[in-house]
Amino acid sequence: VQLQASGGGLVQAGDSLRLSCAASGRTFSNYVMGWFRQAPAKEREFVAAIAWSGGTVNYADSVKGRFTISRDNTKNTVFLRMSSLKREDTAVYYCAAKWLGSIYSYDYNYWGQGTQVTVSS
Repeated sequence: VQLQASGGGLVQAGDSLRLSCAASGRTFSNYVMGWFRQAPAKEREFVAAIAWSGGTVNYADSVKGRFTISRDNTKNTVFLRMSSLKREDTAVYYCAAKWLGSIYSYDYNYWGQGTQVTVSS
């Protein structure tokens, strides 16, 4: 599966932004989808994941209550709605996919190219 993330940009603290990740392939609905991010000089970290059905989600503590992951299997797209953005949310955001599996593990097989999110104060 190939992934294409988009929607990043420069926003102010407190603003909202929605990232999208379009996936190729006919069996998108069988993939667990996740979002990760990597800030400068930091390791990549997990942000959110959503099960193939969309019924179960998992969030990093740092974004819980502010970010919402969702998916539209009819459009092969996963979204990350980010609200109340903080400077520390500044990072390159990557979408990722894995065949079935758990939303609580980070062993993804496919990665998108990343989209930059910059939050200014």
